Amino acid sequence: MNLRTPGPTPIPQDVLDVLSGPMIDHRGAAFREIHGRVTRGLQRLFETQNDVLLLTASGTGGLEAAVVNTLSPGEPVLAVEIGAFGARLGRIAEVFGADVRWQHVEWGQAATPDSVAASLDDNPDVTAVLITHNETSTGVTNPLQGIAQVVKARDRLLIVDAVSSLGSLPCPVDDWGLDVVVTGSQKGWMVPPGVAMISLSPRAWAAVERASMPKFYFDLTQARSYADRGQTPWTPAIPIFYALDASLETLLHEGLPAIHERHRRAGERVRAAVKALGLSLFPTDEAFASNTVTAVKAPDGIAVADIRKAAAEQGVVLAGGQARLSDSIFRIGHLGYMPDEDLDEAVTVLGRALQEVGFAPAAASL
Repeated sequence: MNLRTPGPTPIPQDVLDVLSGPMIDHRGAAFREIHGRVTRGLQRLFETQNDVLLLTASGTGGLEAAVVNTLSPGEPVLAVEIGAFGARLGRIAEVFGADVRWQHVEWGQAATPDSVAASLDDNPDVTAVLITHNETSTGVTNPLQGIAQVVKARDRLLIVDAVSSLGSLPCPVDDWGLDVVVTGSQKGWMVPPGVAMISLSPRAWAAVERASMPKFYFDLTQARSYADRGQTPWTPAIPIFYALDASLETLLHEGLPAIHERHRRAGERVRAAVKALGLSLFPTDEAFASNTVTAVKAPDGIAVADIRKAAAEQGVVLAGGQARLSDSIFRIGHLGYMPDEDLDEAVTVLGRALQEVGFAPAAASL
């Protein structure tokens, strides 16, 4: 099966092989060594000197941890929403009692530094900004560097959902001044779901000292205390740590410039092939189209479910749309482990699937 969703993503064989390793004492020396290697590797790939903490959770668990550890009930925050996952991050803050002010951006578009600056100027009491770097629901990447500049110029805390960007797209945490950054193992890191990774700047730790939202399992003060001794507060997903240990070795050997270039090429190749089939991209400005997932408009009169079903019957799994886009777009993931032949097959099968459901595609070529 050719899995072309934007997460979970395919796993290379060497990583699959280590998942069946034996259980070990998570309070012992062997786990401490793995924890240390993984943490150091992540710091290099996050491009940060900040703490990087490891939580046994999905990416959403990491986002909840980011919110409840840095904010307090009633605290005014700005949530910049360009799609379903930006909406989720803001909703987490609402559930825990934050006073969320929303900047709603039309789905398919990116936020801009000027628009975020205007929202902050309209809400001078806001203390933090919540934003998604790469919105997989719409196939759009926010211009985070510029947005971070306006947020920092106004002295606000910046909390970033980088679940589908870190490990695939440029996101230098320290250079861009990102305070809290969350990612998840099942994306560009090439391992199964189960571990969320979160970095916190000194400014973020100062916010942790003030924060009063309730937390227990996701208490990052506890996580940092245990990390200092090479452990996690609660029982970790040991096989996922094995997998991260193996995948990080591969990624560090490849190097960030090559990783980013590989994803850039994949994004351009898939977008070009989709357009060659006669289809339209969902992002309104291709300059902000994601290099980890391509969001495609379904042709008029053709059901997304039918396209996905016809492709799946030929061995290619495409992702559907999220929330209100479920009936209007489908998505092709290209992040992490993505051999060229798998991308070739995905587009070829998509062309055949479109023919089966009544759309006559043009010839596509990667």
